[in-house]
Amino acid sequence: MTTTESRPPTGASAEPPAPVVRTTAGSVRGRREEGLAVFRGIPFAAPPVGEDRFMAPRPAHAWDGIRDAYAFGPPPPQDLGNLGGPGLLDVPEGDEWLTVNVWTPEPDAAARHPVMVWIYGGAYKLGHSGSPGYDARRIAADGDLVVVSLNYRVGMEGFAHIEGAPANRGLLDQVAALEWVRDNIEAFGGDPGQVTVFGESAGAGSGAALMAMPRAAGLFRRVIAQSVPGTFFSDALARDIGAALAAEVGLRPTVADLAAIAPRELTSAGESLSGKMLQYVDRWGQAAPTVTPFAPVVDGEVLPVTPWQALAAGAAKDVDLLVGHNRDEYRLFVAMAGQLGQISEERAAAALRLFAPGPDGEQAYRTAFPDASPGELYERVQTDWLFNMPSLHLAEAQRAGGGGAHVYELTWPAPGNGGALGACHGLDIPLLFGTYGADLGLLLFAGTEPSAEAEALSSRFRASWTAFARSGDPGWPAYEETERLVQVLDAEPAVRVYPEETSRRLWEGYDFQALPLL
Repeated sequence: MTTTESRPPTGASAEPPAPVVRTTAGSVRGRREEGLAVFRGIPFAAPPVGEDRFMAPRPAHAWDGIRDAYAFGPPPPQDLGNLGGPGLLDVPEGDEWLTVNVWTPEPDAAARHPVMVWIYGGAYKLGHSGSPGYDARRIAADGDLVVVSLNYRVGMEGFAHIEGAPANRGLLDQVAALEWVRDNIEAFGGDPGQVTVFGESAGAGSGAALMAMPRAAGLFRRVIAQSVPGTFFSDALARDIGAALAAEVGLRPTVADLAAIAPRELTSAGESLSGKMLQYVDRWGQAAPTVTPFAPVVDGEVLPVTPWQALAAGAAKDVDLLVGHNRDEYRLFVAMAGQLGQISEERAAAALRLFAPGPDGEQAYRTAFPDASPGELYERVQTDWLFNMPSLHLAEAQRAGGGGAHVYELTWPAPGNGGALGACHGLDIPLLFGTYGADLGLLLFAGTEPSAEAEALSSRFRASWTAFARSGDPGWPAYEETERLVQVLDAEPAVRVYPEETSRRLWEGYDFQALPLL
């Protein structure tokens, strides 16, 4: 692969030439933006439509000449729902969903900068790498490294259990994108031997899954997992939910049946079932209240076991792990449902019975948090079950398997809504990317200019994350089971003993297994 520049004609202005890079499928032309070379919408796989619908990703189609890489590729078909936000609405159309974007200091094959590969979240049912909140220019510029973001199939196309189709197609898309990075990133100025996968929420769950997947072995050296969800489906549960999804559109859960519906129309199945999932709590148990019928499936092939099992067995002991969570994760969902301060004792008790670990989990939580209100108990147990304990246990599993891990907790409260949202789910995204006025940042920062305190914490995020990508050391001690030191990210960041010790004790020894069909 070679890197070239498109030259302005004689007598033209002396603007820097547009960067042109040769990839394995053809040449692409990017743009110069604020000291970076930026390439958008480069196909890493063929459009997964027609005969390739619901299949593992195929190699990208080659092209002749130079392809302009100026615009993000179209988002995969999805339920925009109430999390779509600005940026997911004004997007290109088409079926080239599987694309990557690159921000690089210089597309010079000799540069060999560390590479960070971003995987978006969105409950495995929505997301788009072109969302304004994922503009990676500040990460690439501050860290002097290459950032790649990618699209992967979500919802029905990427995660529904469909007979005749491989499981976890969205994860297989991520593997294909990482293979594209391996084969092409050197020409963009990146080092294919220094790749860090980073992602939040479903993106963090994806990163954890990639650590457990034999097909992804060797494609990355480090993982940053921000708010790992503990929701992985068993094969039996995925099959049952897949049948219910197909039934929403009056079909069987087969490739032949579902392929008859256009991809962007099939999203109605997920949208419809999401609103009914609480009716299935007797069959789907803890999966039902999550109101997303999509998650990685422990199918025994693509994903042989859960990430916690795989890491504890040493599957990723040579991968550096940085993992953490936000103190008040679940408060975002309570707020978005308009239920802050409105949780009854009955709802709190039901949540404790469903999610607290062990046969006496409800009473254990009430004893451990004797002064907590019903709303606080409702939020605490779901924060712990869905994000905080899965994240902490991933670090502990990595340690048990012979690897190393660094842990953090974000405790700085979002300024929006008078601070009522606390350090809620998703707050780390605008802080990391510095995109306070986009997507969730609009809600969490209430459209205000970031304070000096917010900017300082944002810079701290990027400095720690890029240092980890460069060296495996984010700037604080590795986690171990005796002292349990973690980085607490607040107005005054400090290294402390893990702050959620009460919850940690309640969940000590708990095994995060694939969610069963009851």
